[in-house]
Amino acid sequence: MSELLSRRLALLAESSHLPLLTQCLHGIERECLRVDTQGLLALTPHPRPLGSALTHPQITTDYSEALLEFITSTETDPEKTLAELEAIHRFTYNKLAGEYLWSASMPCPLPEEAQIPIAEYGSSNIGRLKHVYRRGLALRYGKTMQCIAGIHYNFSLPEALWSALRQAEGDDREPRHYQSQRYIALIRNFRRFSWLLMYLFGASPALDGGFLRGRPHQLEQLDADTLYLPYATSLRMSDLGYQNNAQAGLTPCYDNLESYTESLHKAVSTPYPPYVEQGTKDSEGNWQQLNTSILQIENEYYSNIRPKRVTGVGERPIQALRARGIQYVEVRCLDINPFLPLGIDITEARFLDAFLLYCALEDSPFLVDGECAAATDNFIKVVKEGRRSGLELMRCGEAVELKVWAQELLDGIGQVAELLDRSRGDDLHQQAVTVQQTKVVDPSLTPSAQVLEQLRQHGESFRAFALRQSVAHTDYFRRQPIQGDELAGFEATAQQSLEQQARVEQADTLDFDSFVEEYQRSLTALPA
Repeated sequence: MSELLSRRLALLAESSHLPLLTQCLHGIERECLRVDTQGLLALTPHPRPLGSALTHPQITTDYSEALLEFITSTETDPEKTLAELEAIHRFTYNKLAGEYLWSASMPCPLPEEAQIPIAEYGSSNIGRLKHVYRRGLALRYGKTMQCIAGIHYNFSLPEALWSALRQAEGDDREPRHYQSQRYIALIRNFRRFSWLLMYLFGASPALDGGFLRGRPHQLEQLDADTLYLPYATSLRMSDLGYQNNAQAGLTPCYDNLESYTESLHKAVSTPYPPYVEQGTKDSEGNWQQLNTSILQIENEYYSNIRPKRVTGVGERPIQALRARGIQYVEVRCLDINPFLPLGIDITEARFLDAFLLYCALEDSPFLVDGECAAATDNFIKVVKEGRRSGLELMRCGEAVELKVWAQELLDGIGQVAELLDRSRGDDLHQQAVTVQQTKVVDPSLTPSAQVLEQLRQHGESFRAFALRQSVAHTDYFRRQPIQGDELAGFEATAQQSLEQQARVEQADTLDFDSFVEEYQRSLTALPA
């Protein structure tokens, strides 16, 4: 633990500041595929009883019509966040007929690319734009890769806490600039240390053999239908996934918010020759991508963590960040744990809070002298072989054993956890850290090891295992069905979303081509 971290922890331990730690906000977004009773991709439309995927605040779709996304509100207590996520699951199961929610991050056996349905959002211009954007993703990356699911964890610190740190450190920057720079510093440390999350929570060491569509690979054959790597933690986050030459040179700089937004602005406004050759419309005049830039929109950039700011109506993410600074971070590298009905539990959430607060408070110098590349290499090494005995990573130009570095990090995170617990009068964050320490000592306790153990123990394929877990989770939710006022509330929200979509569709005045032209103008007209 650095001297700077010790000073900051001592400051926050003061009675006037300690309560601020209870005001951190949490939110969760959970993606999951709908599958049929055989464990194959559901080819049915988004269930109407769930409401409108365009306007529902809690239930939408991601890439595919079959890829549900559940979104919680923000809460200061992660237990409340998880309770809301569970209620969303129970409501969804109340409305699903003959389908399950796939338990794993890596997808079920998929049909031919052409048969994977892209999400539909109705006939409004904004709905059609969302669909065309996804057509562009299919054109650029393929549909198969877009069916991978994960957990996104949103986290923020209260502005009063940033203010207390700024005053104690005598920083004369404007509060929002200081806050943004400190979030950027958090992200730099996340880049340094996120390999630890992959070791502790990675849960995708195996996948269905058809996922790679015959492409060359370095995976091993576990059985006739399953590919894996024996020491992998998260093949979802490996280079099997979103590989694209256009994005290869796009590594936003995390020195400051300005350089980050500038790099994204350049990407959404710079044509990429292969996309230019394909054009925005196909030979029959149908839209196939929004534009021919490196990125169609900012969110096309795939990253493990994003700085975020809630946007206003019609406001671009870059505009919001530049105008008002960073409000929170979105952690995007978490696998769905197939052993958990929600894919995540309170122990993981509490550890994530301590980990992210540690990243925010620990010293975070700029990533220089190859450290950025080393961070990427460490991450990839852990997702592919994180449980290999004696595995070494690179830290400040020197090799260090993963177990040694992990324990050192957990010692520092433990200090942060102790402070979080002191603010709440319990020891639950410290308990969460202790659970992770046991995984470092014994790799067989990690989710990735447990998945492979289940495959071997039951002699089953990845598909059979994930379907078995999906059925078990279905039973869990249906044993305690949503009912009464809670059910009525969800049904009312679903109906309101359908009515809101209808109003949006009726309010359109522009033809779609003109709408896209105006939308593009809002992207490219941003000041550099």
